[in-house]
Amino acid sequence: MVDTLRAEFDRKGWIRFPHDDAIVRWGEHVYPLALKARNDPDQIANWLRAGGTWFVGVNAIDNDSAGRVSGGPALTGPLRDFIDMRFGWHDLDKAQASITYPGYPQPDPQDSEAAFRYRRDRDAAHLDGLKAELPGGRRCVDEAHAYVIGIPLNRTDEAASPLVLWEGSHLIMRKAMEAAFADLSDHQLRRHDVTQAYQAARREVFETCPRLVVHANPGEAYLLDRFTLHGVAPWEDEAKAPPEGRMIAYFRPDLPGGVREWLTLP
Repeated sequence: MVDTLRAEFDRKGWIRFPHDDAIVRWGEHVYPLALKARNDPDQIANWLRAGGTWFVGVNAIDNDSAGRVSGGPALTGPLRDFIDMRFGWHDLDKAQASITYPGYPQPDPQDSEAAFRYRRDRDAAHLDGLKAELPGGRRCVDEAHAYVIGIPLNRTDEAASPLVLWEGSHLIMRKAMEAAFADLSDHQLRRHDVTQAYQAARREVFETCPRLVVHANPGEAYLLDRFTLHGVAPWEDEAKAPPEGRMIAYFRPDLPGGVREWLTLP
């Protein structure tokens, strides 16, 4: 069974874990903390985006490296077991509480028309950690993550701005990034411009990989390969969700070996 799950993950670049009591307990403990974050004026000032329709909530949950927060449970169960087997466990970052609201996305004043269209029409598809930190908005690997964990905190339907991903895109993106960093020394990796390689690989993904909606309910979880292209779908008019919006907790643990490990970890 474990070998089957690993083969599925390695082929698709993601896997969804069925309902599990350990994830239920974790989510029930974190849910009120995410609500508190979304209502905090300082957090709102920092993280409300997309014309007021997305609370980004980066590091909004003050958990420890095992996922415990305020005396609550650690992340355990099949999710943790699979990560231990596939990657080895990495200390968790402080969880993001990503919350979307009806009407997502709306333009922000700082958005260009092209940036808003990309968010609306292409789900703001991206690889986590690639940021526009270079002159002229060029991209480099600002954060080297091991993988992406998603855990829904409330029940919605799949029309309420779900995660979307391009299945198999991790194979294209990994190959492109390996080529982009070929023959560079370690001290060149962190600020290396990957914009052209990233954009070309992204175009190939859009042309060749199926776009999938990944919907899950509390008690379920999903794991993404760090090279899987993913984003957030627009909120559809008929979407059913609680008044607090669609709430998902995300973890993206950092790799201690930085960009080099990002490129080489299987």
